[in-house]
Amino acid sequence: MQKMVVYTVFKTKWGYFGLAAADNGLLRTCLPAGEREKVKSQLLQNLPGSQYDKNLFKSAQEQITAYFEGACINFRDIPVVLACPERPVVSTVEPSRRACPERPVVSEPVLSVVERAEPSRGDGLGLFTRRVLTACRSIEFGRTVSYGRLAEMAGKPGSARAVGGVLAQNPLPLIIPCHRVICANGSLGGFSAMGGVRLKKRLLELEASNIA
Repeated sequence: MQKMVVYTVFKTKWGYFGLAAADNGLLRTCLPAGEREKVKSQLLQNLPGSQYDKNLFKSAQEQITAYFEGACINFRDIPVVLACPERPVVSTVEPSRRACPERPVVSEPVLSVVERAEPSRGDGLGLFTRRVLTACRSIEFGRTVSYGRLAEMAGKPGSARAVGGVLAQNPLPLIIPCHRVICANGSLGGFSAMGGVRLKKRLLELEASNIA
């Protein structure tokens, strides 16, 4: 049985930011945009019946606000839930701490050859996807890795293209920092989160300018 999904949209220095969560962790984030309703609409795709709570994961809101003001924050203490967009509340990857503190815009998950060969855990996500997202979350503030290197970190060397496919559906941009993954030649590559490659560049520039 699915649990209730709660969301909030709050203002940061870069615009409105969205969070959606269940009791056991964050399900989805939406990177900043100038219009609150645009962020809300993007955030709540495939999350019908979500309820608003301005105090949702208040500590996470404070960390995110500080990040866009230049603070060095990695967000690793925030519990998250990983699941396909159609089945958002099914599997926790970190313990519940709701009081602690490339978006899923496709209607059908696009699975790589690697992903199809991996077993799922009932929520539509295979082991490869989980490993990629988990490895991506370990990338430090102000650092970047290539798609190929992230494939190695996820235990699948040579799967750079498949890694790109996973990151294109990252439900938790910023919390899972897919903006820190770039091409081997130093170019930025793609970025499917709202704001596109231009926002990816801004995020990397913000971090580079605030490394202690």
